[in-house]
Amino acid sequence: MIKLLHLQNLKAWRDSGPVRLAPVSMLLGTNSSGKSTLLQSLLLLKQTAAAPDRTVHLNLGGDEANDFFHFGGFDAVLSHGVAAPRQFSITLEFERPEGERVRHARFACSYGQTASGAVVVQELSLSTVARRFRVVRRERGAYAVWVDGEAQPRGKGPQYAPERSIAFSAEALALLGADGAHLQDLSLALRRELEAIVYLGPLRRQPARDQVWSKSAPGALGSDGNQVLEALLANALLKSDTQGATLASVSHWLQRMGMADQMGVRQVGRSSRYEVVVHKDGVVANLRDVGVGVAQVLPVLAMAFWAPAGSTALVEEPEIHLHPLAQAVLAEMFSQVSQQRQVQFIVETHSEHLFRRMQTLIAQRKTSPQQCQMLFVERRGADAVLVPLEVDAFGTVRNWPPRFFGDAMGEAREQARARAQRMREEK
Repeated sequence: MIKLLHLQNLKAWRDSGPVRLAPVSMLLGTNSSGKSTLLQSLLLLKQTAAAPDRTVHLNLGGDEANDFFHFGGFDAVLSHGVAAPRQFSITLEFERPEGERVRHARFACSYGQTASGAVVVQELSLSTVARRFRVVRRERGAYAVWVDGEAQPRGKGPQYAPERSIAFSAEALALLGADGAHLQDLSLALRRELEAIVYLGPLRRQPARDQVWSKSAPGALGSDGNQVLEALLANALLKSDTQGATLASVSHWLQRMGMADQMGVRQVGRSSRYEVVVHKDGVVANLRDVGVGVAQVLPVLAMAFWAPAGSTALVEEPEIHLHPLAQAVLAEMFSQVSQQRQVQFIVETHSEHLFRRMQTLIAQRKTSPQQCQMLFVERRGADAVLVPLEVDAFGTVRNWPPRFFGDAMGEAREQARARAQRMREEK
């Protein structure tokens, strides 16, 4: 699970400060405030770690088939107006179970630009509570390798350049001898943490009416949910210990939302094509023939139960096209799944209903402020600023930002004033 994220000089974030993350973290705030950049920074590391070229320092995207996000060039990522040194940095802390123990680790990396315009690692640090390994860029592309608090680097040279932002080179590992094995384990833990990130963007693709089943399960649902039908077909039709489990869980939550009684799959005639159907009030209809809200929330629900235990799910605007009750029920789903399946959710949302239900769950002791972190993002001039909301054990927010969800009290006052004015005029 990712425990902390810290951005400096990255897009709207001059300095986010240490952003504490919980099993469920909700990012709230106005449009274009910087919320999405917090998620994108994790996707930037994930797509870099998965880059086919191990010598790449940072994969800013551009491959539509394999990358999550295209960040543009170095200047598009660097905060506006940053003077020398022109660098940005990403820090994260995470913990992963390894056998009977949990590994706590920290990754910190700063990036600069060469004279030719390439993005390069300026300093990479991987550390645990007891150990720290660093590789620092020097002149002419050489790197120095440092261990713990030693007064001198273990070695210097271009062969020690880091790989994919998260790993030391084979030459650096060999240089470190017995320490190299420990460092390699640390890099592997970081890679696994990034690989465990799953992402669902704010725009979900409309599902097909039916499709040929490939008789295999997809590796991912896709950032727009384009593989959700394939995943549901695989879960319903492949023989396994968990056959039908995802479909049953999705059906349960659709029923809780009042959107369907059940969801199923069926063969189209005698062909090799299958369709996903929705049962509601005694009527069975193709997924394309019911309200768009079902199709839009389906990838959110499927991701929650398709993602392996230990995953971190980044979800943008899960409430899109949902009525207020369904939006509120999403809070219950995120809370329950995070506890039962150990899936971490980092949710960017504009839904007051989702937020309010999470407050209620805290008051009901079904979750806690430690299990659910509420983070408000706002713009102050050109800079994004993060305000952790102070939520007590009764779900009450102690530092409620002004005009958090608009001005409900102000609207009520204006309605009363207008009503009184009209009554006077009509006498």
